[in-house]
Amino acid sequence: MSSVRIPQTLADMLDNNAWKYPDQTAFVWQDRRVTHAQFHVRVSKLADALRRLGLRRQDRVGILSQNRLEFQEVYGACEISGFICATVNWRLAIPEMVYIVNDGAPKVLIFEAAYAETVLAMKDQLKSVEHFVCLDGGGFGDDYEALVASGEASGVPFRPLPDDIAFLIYTSGTTGRPKGVMLGQGGQVNAAEILGSDQRNTPDDRLLIMMPLFHIGAKIIQLAQHWRAGTVHVLKGFDPPAIVDCIEREKITVTHMAPTMIQTLLESPAIEQADLSSLRMIVYAAAPMPIPVLKKGLKLLGPVFQQQFGQTEGIGTTLLAHQHRPDGTDRDREILTSVGQASPRVNVRIVDDNGEDLPAGEVGEILLTSPGVMKGYWNNTAATIDTLRDGWVHTGDVGRLDSEGFLYLVDRKKDMIISGGENIYSREVEEAVVTHAAVSEVAVIGVPDEKWGEAVKAVVVLRPGMTATAEDLIDHCRTLIAGYKRPRHVEFVDEIVKLPSGKIDKVRLRKLYGTA
Repeated sequence: MSSVRIPQTLADMLDNNAWKYPDQTAFVWQDRRVTHAQFHVRVSKLADALRRLGLRRQDRVGILSQNRLEFQEVYGACEISGFICATVNWRLAIPEMVYIVNDGAPKVLIFEAAYAETVLAMKDQLKSVEHFVCLDGGGFGDDYEALVASGEASGVPFRPLPDDIAFLIYTSGTTGRPKGVMLGQGGQVNAAEILGSDQRNTPDDRLLIMMPLFHIGAKIIQLAQHWRAGTVHVLKGFDPPAIVDCIEREKITVTHMAPTMIQTLLESPAIEQADLSSLRMIVYAAAPMPIPVLKKGLKLLGPVFQQQFGQTEGIGTTLLAHQHRPDGTDRDREILTSVGQASPRVNVRIVDDNGEDLPAGEVGEILLTSPGVMKGYWNNTAATIDTLRDGWVHTGDVGRLDSEGFLYLVDRKKDMIISGGENIYSREVEEAVVTHAAVSEVAVIGVPDEKWGEAVKAVVVLRPGMTATAEDLIDHCRTLIAGYKRPRHVEFVDEIVKLPSGKIDKVRLRKLYGTA
């Protein structure tokens, strides 16, 4: 490479990192350490090998795998060539996977050997797939390493354009069938820069990823780190002892978890004796952090927590680490109930049902826009038109802005409970229930009620060794929220079902517990 490219595409980012930081470690996976230069060679060879299989720019490459280095290589090969990486959630049932693969229509499906039987079971239903490639070799499909070896390090003879689609990542399906979110090359470069700015990433940072790479959360935080050519450590999944060991051994500076993961990590015996002083930031998303968990985390780890709010469709707001002050002023505690302020180059609006802007303090739908918003939904023009209007993502979330631009989530539109003609926001009830000393976690749903239309039901996980009755929790809520908002029913469970992103799966909750 004779000169550095101004980064307009993810390919430019890969080129720049290999040119400017060739010997800097890009990824660490188990006992493998790969520099930016070595990673560039690997993904260039893989891209060329895929081209030799007949793929052209904007053809899709499917991947079904848990976290591993090769997952990042597949992403990288698409980024550098203009192919589209179409991820498949390995936690789905076979009919759901079949739908997603057929919708995205990849020509190549790369899969982990652990899912060979799954792929065989749905192979005859996958209409577009011409080549099956197994990451670990074995008796089914082409061998991944042999495929990489067949490509040239010079890569493909074409480059992606900023308007090209880079990733096809499917939503969790909280509001119906999963939709393929089209994320553009240029948009993801912008999103990486925006988040990298909020996270203050540098080439010296060491990021730990354990959230699933088939979702945007783990992927975009990796891109934010590589915007500044730092190092990314990859774990297969959430494993508290392995996380603690990695942070201590590798002097991890930044990591990313859902609040439920943070709570589990803080309760792990391994954390008490470990030296985690290298950590400067734990980014959390997908759900609010309960105040008791936050206080424990601050005591054990210091002021390292930073919240980010957004969707696969677009990034949004950040509650910065220094704004996490549970023992501060009344205003500090109020801010802590928000999801922060708009990130750089992000705008947020609150609108009514007619799309008119609402003043500070009024509750309405949250709209987001930035240079990193999605290009639309794959094969779904109607949903694209409904969600993306004039460059604004209509999130389906309900919230309000205060006079300083702090955003407060109230609920999902579809999660709002209407009881006796009154709107009840499940998040407000959840915040009341979780303050009870015996409650570890709660999710609130509406259930049919002959008199009121809907009634509030709380699905509750208690803290280990603690007890509480339904009456205890209902009486506790009477002191915090209006009587009509209190739960009328309480279901105690060992675990609340969640999506891979860490968000509570309220669709399944309603199926499991949606009766009075």
